[in-house]
Order: sequence, then structure tokens, then C-alpha cells
Amino acid sequence: MPSKNAPSRKKSLGYYAPVKKGRGEGKKAGGGMTAKGVAKYRRDNPGSKLKTAVTNCKVKAGTKAYKRQKAFCSRSKSWTGERGKAARRKWCCSRHR
Repeated sequence: MPSKNAPSRKKSLGYYAPVKKGRGEGKKAGGGMTAKGVAKYRRDNPGSKLKTAVTNCKVKAGTKAYKRQKAFCSRSKSWTGERGKAARRKWCCSRHR
């Protein structure tokens, strides 16, 4: 659980790309933080271990990236909003059903 003084990853701080209509992926669809947004967040919050999404749909099973991708997909199953759906597309969650 984050502490009370932990910074939030708010859209207003410019870390996220805007959500756009359609079935695009990644920053064009607003499917999560962009690489530039993650870099800015890490600069603003020294010691942060925030990483970008695992967007490779052909990542090898059993690797750290695969486990991270699978954990995200299971954690985000209930996301029904436009941004959540875009994030799940970006992370290739159709692979982890």
C-alpha cells in the first residue's frame, strides 16, 4: 500500500497520452503511460521503479516480462472503461485468458 506522501500518477501531470476513439493501441489510444511519461515520472520521483508496458505479444513464456504481463492482465480483467480497454490491448491481454 502506498504511503500518504507517495506521488500520484495523475493525468493532469502530463504522464498519460489522451484517450482517442477507435481501436488503436498505445499512446495513440491512451492505453497507459508513454515511454516519455515514464521517464518524466522517474525524473520527478527519484528512486521510482516504474516501467513501461510489456507490449511484445510474442514474449517467451516463463520470462520475467511474461510474468509481469500475465500479472497485469489478471489484475486488470475488470477494467471496462475506454482507457482500461486500450491498456489491455497494449499489453496483449487477449493472450492471457
